[in-house]
Amino acid sequence: MQISIVAPVFNEEENLPAFYKRAKKTLLEISPSHEIIFVDDGSRDGSLALLKKIARKDKKVKIISFSRNFGHQAAITCGLDAAQGQAVVTIDTDLQDPPELILEMYKAWEKGAQIVFARRRARKDRFFKRVSARLFYRLIDSLSETDIPLDTGDFRLMDQRVVEAVRQMREHSRFIRGMASWVGFRQATVEFDRDKRIAGKTNYPFRKMWKLALDGIFSFSHKPLKVASWLGILTTVGGFVYAGFAIWEKLVHPDRVVQGWASLIVLILIMSGAQLIILGVIGEYLARVYTENQNRPLYIVSEKVNIK
Repeated sequence: MQISIVAPVFNEEENLPAFYKRAKKTLLEISPSHEIIFVDDGSRDGSLALLKKIARKDKKVKIISFSRNFGHQAAITCGLDAAQGQAVVTIDTDLQDPPELILEMYKAWEKGAQIVFARRRARKDRFFKRVSARLFYRLIDSLSETDIPLDTGDFRLMDQRVVEAVRQMREHSRFIRGMASWVGFRQATVEFDRDKRIAGKTNYPFRKMWKLALDGIFSFSHKPLKVASWLGILTTVGGFVYAGFAIWEKLVHPDRVVQGWASLIVLILIMSGAQLIILGVIGEYLARVYTENQNRPLYIVSEKVNIK
């Protein structure tokens, strides 16, 4: 198999016909030896039925259907587990990422790049999405010990050797764009302008974006723990300084000391807030340790089409 496309699907019935047509045309320009792996992540619309209809006509279209919704990153992982191509492309089916760019990515792979990231020059999303995405990529770049290319999502091409390396990483709090960077290998980028969705609504609301951001930060950085430690140290030092000031005032200017609760309440709030922040950061790491120790499967497959 020369090239594989891995496409996670969740309620994308309106976009699938156009995505398949454009992706298929691009693959035929590259090689007749190709496959398109659609991973249905528990869609509640007609996505799965439509995919089966496409797969009956095109045996190079393969379908893996989950027993329920396991999430975008799990769907990509499942597709990577099944992909056989020497080059493997991960791409969403909402057509914000153009399938035609795969041709340019493939040429970069032929020249020796083992990972080809698609970097967004501009994006036609809503203002909040543009700003939050920009801030997130720069935040994780400053926190992470792994060099993750700025403004790159899950649209990338990977050599089969890279895919094999990523397959070995089975953690549940998955941030595949970080994992793909962590494994190393020769990397290249191609730039493009991200389009709007052609139909439907985003399947990545703020709640899912927030979870992905936390997974990215806590999976690839220990700096939040260091920040929590420094916050605790600074708060403690500040408390001792204020205690010394209070004792000084009591001894030197006893008449100026106002009896009251305001200063005490401020100190309690500051100390309690710092403690809760530190506990929250530790809790995020502990929750991930607990999830990993449960050792549950990353996904459960209910059905396969055109896959032996």
